[in-house]
Amino acid sequence: ATEYHLGLLKAKLAKYRAQLLEPSKSPAAKGEGFDVMKSGDARVALIGFPSVGKSTFLSLMTSTASEAASYEFTTLTCIPGVIGYKGANIQLLDLPGIIEGAAQGKGRGRQVIAVARTADVVIMMLDATKGEVQRALLEKELESVGIRLNKSKPNIYFKPKKGGGISFNSTVTLTQCSEKLVQLILHEYKIFNAEVLFREDCSPDEFIDVIVGNRVYMPCLYVYNKIDQISMEEVDRLARRPHSVVISCGMKLNLDYLLEKLWEYLALTCIYTKKRGQRPDFTDAIILRKGASVEHVCHRIHRSLASQFKYALVWGTSTKYSPQRVGLTHMMEHEDVIQIVKK
Repeated sequence: ATEYHLGLLKAKLAKYRAQLLEPSKSPAAKGEGFDVMKSGDARVALIGFPSVGKSTFLSLMTSTASEAASYEFTTLTCIPGVIGYKGANIQLLDLPGIIEGAAQGKGRGRQVIAVARTADVVIMMLDATKGEVQRALLEKELESVGIRLNKSKPNIYFKPKKGGGISFNSTVTLTQCSEKLVQLILHEYKIFNAEVLFREDCSPDEFIDVIVGNRVYMPCLYVYNKIDQISMEEVDRLARRPHSVVISCGMKLNLDYLLEKLWEYLALTCIYTKKRGQRPDFTDAIILRKGASVEHVCHRIHRSLASQFKYALVWGTSTKYSPQRVGLTHMMEHEDVIQIVKK
């Protein structure tokens, strides 16, 4: 009984929270957003409290100079920069520092979080001298607006219907949710006809996320700055935490490793092209997401290329032998070379 009650309360809480965070409908309340055009192959947002070293980091990594000073809130708007790494252009956004209560709109927190939702990866800058307080607070702020860090989307099929009641099925043994609890949560959202299929053992919170449907699941790197001001034992402890990297912007320590990790989290692949009878062009790579097929490469080169496609020759780790003749569905891997033959 207690579990059902808790599940119901969670559903109510999620619903009221969503109502609280919805901006007011009056035209006068339209705030100023950060209008930053998406450019480059991927977008990374820098989030953190004021004065943790976000602007210093941006200035070190890119050719953009972001004003840095020893007082809080030096950065008042969104400053974009570009990191050139392994042939890819990664857009890095230096966002103003957010404070506790940002999700409710304190200190332009809403705009900062709205920009973070559009990024591919979030870098959470933390002050290594402040311990764990900042990380917990920032996670709470982002959780409350539906950004789920380092979590995968719950494998639940959910489809509202016109009639027929609630049909509930699961392909695994459920330990956290039951059919009764699922029905109670759906009734709380005024849903009385739906199809629900659990493909993994999910919690009531995850099921609520699926119903609400506006959640963003994104990878996050926790970057602890100012490690030159703490003991070696503490540095070691922070570095061993999952998804964490320790750096020092002041002494330029460990920045190369951070870039490597960032590349891994962005899951990008470089594909090189080759013309018939010529050497591959290693100067200009096509940057695609991991799991891209030959068809994606065709679309990136020219939108009409896929319709004239005959076959492609691929050299690299994705093939059994080089060159291998492949079709449109062949999956490409990092640093493959492709030659496309038209009809």
